[in-house]
Amino acid sequence: MESRINIQKAEPAAYQAMYGLEKYLSTSKVDAILLELIKMRASQINGCAFCLNMHATDALKMGETEQRLYLLNAWRETTLFTEKEKAILALTEEVTLISNHVADATYNQAASFFNEQELSQIIMAIVTINAWNRLAITAKVMVG
Repeated sequence: MESRINIQKAEPAAYQAMYGLEKYLSTSKVDAILLELIKMRASQINGCAFCLNMHATDALKMGETEQRLYLLNAWRETTLFTEKEKAILALTEEVTLISNHVADATYNQAASFFNEQELSQIIMAIVTINAWNRLAITAKVMVG
């Protein structure tokens, strides 16, 4: 597979605008491991190898276990994730697969664990990783 375009080089202002979202999210009150789980799960759904590689590496550096990363795709079938994490993983899946909309039950479950500011930051994290996935997949950004 050959890369198509380097958007960062071709359109640096647009890339910097996207990077601004990452800077904002790095200041959020949401646990860093939870943010990496969001990024990993959305990237799994979207099939973004570049983002999966980057965020698995980042999560491991932060102390996430290999076992949880291996089982992230099957999080409903394991006891390794907390109820709080499961609520956010469900929200991540429904926002990523937005054509099915976000169910009230899913949203309310996530809202039961987080205040409005935190929930807003979580939604922005989900939206941002989905945008990054779409950019990397479309441009065929290579792992390595």
